[in-house]
Amino acid sequence: MGMTATQKIFARHAGRERVTAGALLTAEVDLILGNDITSPVAISEMKKAGDRVKYPEKVVLVLDHFVPAKDIRSAEQCKTVRDFAAEQGIRHFYDVGKAGVEHALLPELGLVRPGMLIIGADSHTCTYGALGCVSTGVGSTDMAAAMLTGRLWFRVPEGIKIVLEGSLRPYVTGKDVILTLIGMLGVDGATYRSLEFFGETDSLSAEDRLTIANMAVECGAKNAFFPVDDIARSYLSSRGAEFSEEDVFLPDEDAAYERTLTLDLSEVMPTVAFPHLPSNVKVFGRDVPDGIKIDQVVIGSCTNGRLSDMRAAASVMKGRKVADGVRCIVIPATMEVYRNCLDEGLISVFLDSGAVVSTPTCGPCLGGYMGILAHGERAVSTTNRNFVGRMGDVTSEVYLASPYVAAESAIRGVLACPEV
Repeated sequence: MGMTATQKIFARHAGRERVTAGALLTAEVDLILGNDITSPVAISEMKKAGDRVKYPEKVVLVLDHFVPAKDIRSAEQCKTVRDFAAEQGIRHFYDVGKAGVEHALLPELGLVRPGMLIIGADSHTCTYGALGCVSTGVGSTDMAAAMLTGRLWFRVPEGIKIVLEGSLRPYVTGKDVILTLIGMLGVDGATYRSLEFFGETDSLSAEDRLTIANMAVECGAKNAFFPVDDIARSYLSSRGAEFSEEDVFLPDEDAAYERTLTLDLSEVMPTVAFPHLPSNVKVFGRDVPDGIKIDQVVIGSCTNGRLSDMRAAASVMKGRKVADGVRCIVIPATMEVYRNCLDEGLISVFLDSGAVVSTPTCGPCLGGYMGILAHGERAVSTTNRNFVGRMGDVTSEVYLASPYVAAESAIRGVLACPEV
């Protein structure tokens, strides 16, 4: 029986000709990612076991969750990472003014390339599989071990094959695709599996794929994988990411997948995950009730804070006003996205509509700052999780949606999608 693409990448990094699902192995990693929340713990643990990073060029440290620092504690966490980066000669260190939301920033910088094995002390590290690599979230102690040795142990995941057919409708995005898939699988339906996507992917932009891969963990997946095609090549080239054809992996024809699911993209409709699970999905025109009043909208995050997301939101909001009683917070995911929004006039669109625009931060996604919800408030958000208390008070509610839906909801003051 052949290997999946994910298994082939693990085999390469473990120095083996072949691996099978369930095998335990130690593999060389190409990138080790940490942020201002998870890195301080890793740094502390690493210093207990040793004092030097083995491969400083492989470590990427991004200050993004509570930056600019929201309080003394977050300032101290940032200082810990800042000092460590200087001490260890970490070249890939991104602070305020150069940073951005990590999972939008690394592909933008060209640090992600096909065939890589990437770990990050953040669960949404699975984002990078959109570009033909294996990437997965780990704990801070695992990050510490990888910084010390350049290696980490893994259990090789079983694979689930997702066959895509058809093309996306207008106002339907990668966010709707992954919410639909999570609804099909459930929040634990792909636990410790790799999700590998094939078929008719031409209507999915690189940004759509990054969004889909980003939320693979919300159905329990260890990683997501898209094969490298012309769309991925064009994106990688635009970011200066160099690679060879030896880095491009496809599954064997007789690869052993645990199961195969087929999803017709032409049947995917604007979709919302209702509280309090990403799998609690409802579809506009079918089972989304009318008149669900909202208090806040957040457009941004590592899931939907890229330039294409900003453009989508602005296309809905241009010439219109945010509804009275609604707070609309727009957060470009990186400084490059922020500058492009300025250059294209998108920030003026947002400000003219009555929204506010923040510098890049994860902030409200994890209930950190820049948009905390009070008792009983509802938010429509382009983020990736809507668990109880995720964005504020435990009685608040978060509805996950695409930038189109979030923008239309901000304008109308109720959960809504643009009319096709």
